[in-house]
Amino acid sequence: MSENFEAKKAVVEEIKEKINSSKSVILAKYERLTVKEVTDLRNRFRAISCEYKVYKNTLVRKAFEELGVAGFDNDLKDATAFIFCPDETSGCSALAKAVKENPPLTDKIIPKCGYVSGAYVDAEGIKKLAAIPSREVLLAKMLGCLQSPIANLAYVLGAIAKNKE
Repeated sequence: MSENFEAKKAVVEEIKEKINSSKSVILAKYERLTVKEVTDLRNRFRAISCEYKVYKNTLVRKAFEELGVAGFDNDLKDATAFIFCPDETSGCSALAKAVKENPPLTDKIIPKCGYVSGAYVDAEGIKKLAAIPSREVLLAKMLGCLQSPIANLAYVLGAIAKNKE
């Protein structure tokens, strides 16, 4: 076998490993991105433990096929960036935030679809995932809801004690 074929097999194995180790993979169409914009995106994703990579669509298609995942053939066209994330929402949120903070990116990088927790998610689903707060924010809200009744009880008991004095 040729060296080129062996190199491609190694890349397919790398992609399969990244897909398996990620809870979500976002596919985004990109065009006309400057080096500075790509560097900023990579840094933004790196800060939240996500990885922004560009692979050949045919190699990603082969990796998905070998993993038994279907439904990505229509989305693996044009220039595609792949964002591998350790959770379901952080990559979607970071991409949406990057586009919101830098309006020129609006037409340059567009989410196509995603592979989230073993399922295909379309572009609308990616936008909905981006709207979900991070895990830390959700936990803080839940703790606030749990603390609220206790805090109110303490306030009422304190007010009763003051009235008796």
